[in-house]
Amino acid sequence: MHGAPHIVSDVMTRPVAAIGCGAGFKEVVRTMREWHVSALPVLGGDGRVIGIVSEADLLPKEEFRDSDPDRYTQRHRLADLAKAGAVSAGDLMTAPALTTRPDATLAQAARTMARARIKRLPVVDGSGMLRGIVSRGDLLKVFLRDDEEIAEEIRREIVAYLLPGPESAIRVEVLDGVAKVGGRIRDTSLVPAAARLIRAVEGVVDVEFELTRSDQTPSGTRTTGPEGDESGESRPTG
Repeated sequence: MHGAPHIVSDVMTRPVAAIGCGAGFKEVVRTMREWHVSALPVLGGDGRVIGIVSEADLLPKEEFRDSDPDRYTQRHRLADLAKAGAVSAGDLMTAPALTTRPDATLAQAARTMARARIKRLPVVDGSGMLRGIVSRGDLLKVFLRDDEEIAEEIRREIVAYLLPGPESAIRVEVLDGVAKVGGRIRDTSLVPAAARLIRAVEGVVDVEFELTRSDQTPSGTRTTGPEGDESGESRPTG
């Protein structure tokens, strides 16, 4: 019923800069600067993604360049100290790299980034070969969708199936990503399901309902939320 969600391949960046595990420190820095990126996938000899090196991996070399680490640092920052002495991408990289697939949904990619607290994910195919890279900014592109495009998807993919009725019975408007659904329906118990589906539409920021049950005589506008009362009205969502 519901339209297919946008997937990573719809928004990922390609071509993408990458380096081999034998690339030297200066080559890593130079490549980042030339491509205006803060992290690079690291490829093994067969071309598969084996890690990722970021600016954070490079900073320890500068941090410890002219000072000896104290005891606390020696005990608690062994990985950083090792990277301070690293001279190749293979020694600097974080491995294995967290990756995503081209057919992963944007929500799946966003969850991976949020849980790992990272800013970008290499996109790899089933063989582990690099196909692109997706960043936080790429995932946010869905919120730039045209309001009327979002509204039409809601009408076509959700309202037409879940809240059927005369064409004029349900109104759908979207303003700045907030979907507003109004009109008269026969069964208000369907509203929570409709709310979940509408919020899942790419680009929707929130959803509001102004619905009345069609077997009631209207007495002003009623706003319908996830839990209705005995009169058929329910509280606002949001």
